[in-house]
Amino acid sequence: MAEGSAQRSYRAPCPGCGAPVEFVSAQSTHAVCGYCQSTVVRDGDKLARIGKMAELFDDHSPLQLQASGVWTHTTPQGTVKRPFTLVGRLQYKYAEGSWNEWHAVLVDGSSGYLSEDNGAYVFSLPIQPLRETPAAQQFRVGASVNIQGKQFNVASNQQVTLISAQGELPRLPELGKAFDLVELRSQGGGIGSGIGSGIGRSAEVLSIDYGSTPPSLSMGGTVLLEDLQLTGLKDESAKEEKGRHFACPNCGASVAVLLDTSKSITCASCNSLIDVSGGIGGELKHALQDEPVRPLIKLGSQGQLQGVMWQVVGFQHRMGTDPADPGEHFGWEEYLLFNQKRGFTFLVDATDGWSLVKPATGAPVMMEGGRAATYLGQRYQLKENYRAETTYVAGEFYWQVMRGQVTDNRDFGSGKSLLSMEKSASEVTWSTGGQIDSDTVAKAFKLDDKKDLLKRADAKPGSSVAGLGCGTIVVLVLIVLLFLALVGRCSSCDPRVENCSSSSSSRSSGGSFGGFSGGGGHK
Repeated sequence: MAEGSAQRSYRAPCPGCGAPVEFVSAQSTHAVCGYCQSTVVRDGDKLARIGKMAELFDDHSPLQLQASGVWTHTTPQGTVKRPFTLVGRLQYKYAEGSWNEWHAVLVDGSSGYLSEDNGAYVFSLPIQPLRETPAAQQFRVGASVNIQGKQFNVASNQQVTLISAQGELPRLPELGKAFDLVELRSQGGGIGSGIGSGIGRSAEVLSIDYGSTPPSLSMGGTVLLEDLQLTGLKDESAKEEKGRHFACPNCGASVAVLLDTSKSITCASCNSLIDVSGGIGGELKHALQDEPVRPLIKLGSQGQLQGVMWQVVGFQHRMGTDPADPGEHFGWEEYLLFNQKRGFTFLVDATDGWSLVKPATGAPVMMEGGRAATYLGQRYQLKENYRAETTYVAGEFYWQVMRGQVTDNRDFGSGKSLLSMEKSASEVTWSTGGQIDSDTVAKAFKLDDKKDLLKRADAKPGSSVAGLGCGTIVVLVLIVLLFLALVGRCSSCDPRVENCSSSSSSRSSGGSFGGFSGGGGHK
């Protein structure tokens, strides 16, 4: 247990194999035997076997059972530090993939959850059920709702199932049975009446789990693993680096999955996009991809951006269409970056510049009929409103990405700060970030030989026009005339396979700013 814990553990033999099963929290009612995978329920001092748990899909997260840390959060009374230990793990599946929730026992014996969220993590606490919880069908994705005096936006409404579990758990949904899960997100900036539970004053995530009666609620906020002061993590040096291998269902070539959190991967031999969300050994669905796009930054490359070392693990090309003018198209590209403790972020290559962005925990508020938005006290103006489609994919992704996935997008900007919304039928995802210059990208990934290829329309001129002589001005005029003569090239530029835009529909920087294709998935 975490340092300072005064809890007394309870241990009894597993009814299935006799191995010791331990309960360290008085609130835990279920456990999964680590030896025979028996699911046991605790009734006083007795354990009863109620079934067998499916095997976990292991991943490359450094988290594991018995890892300990300190959760620091803000309450109306001030900053509080609460030691915790991870004692259980739940794996859930939804339409686009799966995610993990870790059961944490706090120093006072109460329960919390450390769960995956948009490639990052959220720490949450159970809160009291509502007097009358609306049916899941009443929560419309994208709508604003008032829960006990606090405004939330409906970010996700999904059907999910429990696919596996391990360790000690305060409750255990029925294995394989689908139930509704609704996620609401606030903009942040205050504790709501009766529901804050001391989580903090930043953007909040309120989850309503319809897998129990009445539905259970939890409130949380985003955290960085490195800020949790974690100890007892997996030994990175001992990790199996060979990954998992399987034969491509299209061409038979060997495909290696390096990140076990991946839900989609491409075959390097035939470019087929393969669904591995069911784990290796399950049914592998695939889709052929023609007209392959060559990323400027190779998959597997490592680079340091904003003080963090990232590895390029995925790449996708996307195409935008203006609903008011379906004949106009523009293309951009997104690189999925991974860091073991920071999770995932996106490096976006758009016509007018590069940007580094990450899905937001909270829900910005749109105003003026969608022409403006505010988030965490900052105001953004609408730059683009368009429909986005994924046209090519390479590498690995932590959600089930597919060609042809479509979302409705809105891009907002405030100086170099960016804010983007992607909406699908089941989810709304917001992303935030900022523009970075091409020289920073080249330096980060050691691509000095490709500097010219990386430059975008946001590049600043090397000298001031004020100091130019007449001869230089004449040359510039000739260059401009030549450019106007060649501008017809846009008609031959195919945004499905190139990063290009028409003269009347310039791409706002960041594209989706790293939002999920087709809504992606809240986990």
